[in-house]
Amino acid sequence: MSPVPFPYKLVATDLDGTLLRGDHTISERTREALTAATAAGAVHIIVTGRGVPWTRRVLDDLGYRGIAVCGQGSQVYDAGAHRLLTSVTLDRQLAGLALSKLEAEVGPLALAASRDGVDGDVLIGPGYREQGNLPAVYLDDTATMWSAPLNKLYIQHPELDDDALATAARQTVGTLVDIVMSGPGIVEILPLGLTKATGLSLAARRLRVKATETIAFGDMPNDIPMFRWAAHGVAMANAHPELKAVAGEVTTSNEEDGIAVVLERLLGAA
Repeated sequence: MSPVPFPYKLVATDLDGTLLRGDHTISERTREALTAATAAGAVHIIVTGRGVPWTRRVLDDLGYRGIAVCGQGSQVYDAGAHRLLTSVTLDRQLAGLALSKLEAEVGPLALAASRDGVDGDVLIGPGYREQGNLPAVYLDDTATMWSAPLNKLYIQHPELDDDALATAARQTVGTLVDIVMSGPGIVEILPLGLTKATGLSLAARRLRVKATETIAFGDMPNDIPMFRWAAHGVAMANAHPELKAVAGEVTTSNEEDGIAVVLERLLGAA
């Protein structure tokens, strides 16, 4: 009997909490599993909420030269050529309106923002609690955030937790902008209708791969559209309950090589 081929042509992985461990590294086991999957005919594509400037270091470390989906789907990036293939920016006037409506409902918010472009800065406003140790520009006045095109805004509340803030934002301004929670302390304002699935579908079209040929891995609610788009969604053991609820299966955590566990099983059947 001839061997069964690897069942997917596209392996889509989130970064933080999924491909990356807590120390922001990728295990050798996971690297080897991804290499074996690509040798079996699949394409590995990173799909992350991080903008390109916060993703490039990881791509370089992987020796990744393909297409990556960054900025919650707003950026499709050619890592080999170091250029953006597509980019969607936030309507700053609409975002400002949404922000003022939300603050009228829940009180003042701390802000950060991701500027568009391959070298776009992440701007951190007063009171915003930075997540991780990534390069950023710190501002004394948030008014300067709005002076150049943005991919997204980050919002934090002094009292509301992530789930409560995201819920309040969706209820208050969900018809103007999209709201996603992409990690601990990270609630984002995005262009309405923009999701990881938006960018992944564009990238897949370039690669001539279909949703029915895709397996996706993730850990947070912002991965839900990607799971719904792909043929099979795999949540990490450390994933948010909302993502686990729509996942096709749950693997081990990002600290326990959850991606490798699934890929090795599929490769063993191939």
